[in-house]
Amino acid sequence: MVKRIAILGSTGSIGKSALRVIESLGSDYKVAALSAHNNIKLLAEQVKKFKPQVVVLTNPEKLDEFKKLLGNTQVTILIGSKGLSAAGSDENVDVVIAAIVGAAGLEAILAAAKAGKILAIANKEPLVIAGQLLTKIAAENNAKILPVDSEHSAVFQALQAGDAKEVSKIILTASGGPFRGATKEQIQNATIEQALAHPTWNMGKKITVDSATMMNKALEVIEAKWLFDTPAEKIEVLVHPESIVHSMVEFVDGSVIAQLSAPDMCLPIQYALTFPHRVKGITNHLELEKIGSLTFEKPDMDIFRALKLGYQVAKTGGSAAAVFNAANEAAVEEFLAGNIKFVNIVELIENCLEKHSVKKDATLEELLFADKWARNEVKECLNRVM
Repeated sequence: MVKRIAILGSTGSIGKSALRVIESLGSDYKVAALSAHNNIKLLAEQVKKFKPQVVVLTNPEKLDEFKKLLGNTQVTILIGSKGLSAAGSDENVDVVIAAIVGAAGLEAILAAAKAGKILAIANKEPLVIAGQLLTKIAAENNAKILPVDSEHSAVFQALQAGDAKEVSKIILTASGGPFRGATKEQIQNATIEQALAHPTWNMGKKITVDSATMMNKALEVIEAKWLFDTPAEKIEVLVHPESIVHSMVEFVDGSVIAQLSAPDMCLPIQYALTFPHRVKGITNHLELEKIGSLTFEKPDMDIFRALKLGYQVAKTGGSAAAVFNAANEAAVEEFLAGNIKFVNIVELIENCLEKHSVKKDATLEELLFADKWARNEVKECLNRVM
């Protein structure tokens, strides 16, 4: 039976990797829908090659130019956030790959969950901002959430070795980013170039800065809480600079099951698409004898304060995570624009969390309001001190 796949965010790194995986898997996997915001040239090329039934352009200003690029190619074009939701819940779609950075794709993911789809979630925002709401809607509508993020995919794979009640703790690994081993003083005035010099992964600027602050791990702790129905106290982070062990699960008998592979997003994407089966893929196989040794270290929470905040937010719940995520996005944007120092990123996030009145069991509207409030608060805070 053919699996029909919608890729929300097909022109980003995850989207492009997903298309490579789908192409390699053959005729049992078909692209049903694609979406993009600004990169209409690549989107048009993808539509011509993979021939989806539907394409979503979330930036309506690009519509006329996009139609010219498509030429005579026949495809249904949908516009904006409503178009995303329509594509994600379309009856001709079986699997929705969520790869849109930020809160922009949140409504579409919730719509897909209500429609009972398989949700292959690559971006952090759906579970960070709306984890409680998303998991509730998914459970009510028999939708299945499969992680694509490499660390959570590793945990998901390791969990196949036992029952949920047998889990002692989840161990998320982190590369340590460019400032592994650095002192507070060294980080204080880190430059943009230094923050973007990731030793292992080639990622977008925002995600790379998140790795430098270890905000990415903070967000992953929150994700893991909702994905695996696990309290933050049972989620540990270890720095693993080789990026070979993508995460681990410790069971009550003392066994630790780890998932190892080359650092390549194609593998977790493929596992989400083929689950519960494994098939030959395009990821290079490990040569352990060449790796030699693997290193694990505890992160310094006093230096990487974003990670410490992440645990606090995971315990608080409600709308706190929406504020945490949005404040970080706004602060990172200011840092990359050269308006603030690296150390100010976490300070701005702390300011927003201190001022926010947390709403428990928040609705989507309340979560989106909290997101917008945090972004505005970052700007207002900068205006006050400038």
